[in-house]
Amino acid sequence: MGRPRTPLLDRERITTTALQLIDESGDFSVPQIARRLGAQTGSVYHHVDGRDGIVELLRERVASAIEATTLDLEPWDAAVEAWARSYRAAFAAHPRAIPLLMTSPVRAPRVLDQYERAVTRLLDAGFEPAGIMALITALENLVLGSALDLAAPETMWVTDRAATPHLAAALAAVGDHRADRAFEVGLAAFMNHARTLRGTHAC
Repeated sequence: MGRPRTPLLDRERITTTALQLIDESGDFSVPQIARRLGAQTGSVYHHVDGRDGIVELLRERVASAIEATTLDLEPWDAAVEAWARSYRAAFAAHPRAIPLLMTSPVRAPRVLDQYERAVTRLLDAGFEPAGIMALITALENLVLGSALDLAAPETMWVTDRAATPHLAAALAAVGDHRADRAFEVGLAAFMNHARTLRGTHAC
């Protein structure tokens, strides 16, 4: 048989297949990728730097949906808020990838470049270098937790009104879009703290 016109394996196909597996089951393995692509496991390793390399390709793929130009908006707080919303939307599309991506070191150059831009924007806005990563990490905790929450059931608490009457009443008053509303509360609190912190250092 002649060689196929379209190669069975390349980095794009490997990344797409790994992401499909994660969306389905929450994880992937190199043999699973090979089987789904009709290739030998060893052939996959010719294109990627093992499992860790695939994780970084996945990180780049998911993060590529973040609209990086949001960081160019004015003023700085509008930029950070818009970046947070885009960040949340990108990861909410693949919530099962979040535990995998957030428990391994970030090495992907294009992702690191986006962090570089975020740090630069905060420095230019007047934030102290010592506090910037704490701010970015706190924002990520909010964004990624909310992205996971979007994949959760709308009703997360199963209550007995007789045993927990106040909780039951509070849940009944929530209304629709619980996760979105909770995100807005958290983002508003974060932005207010960031503005206060910047103002303190600017004095």
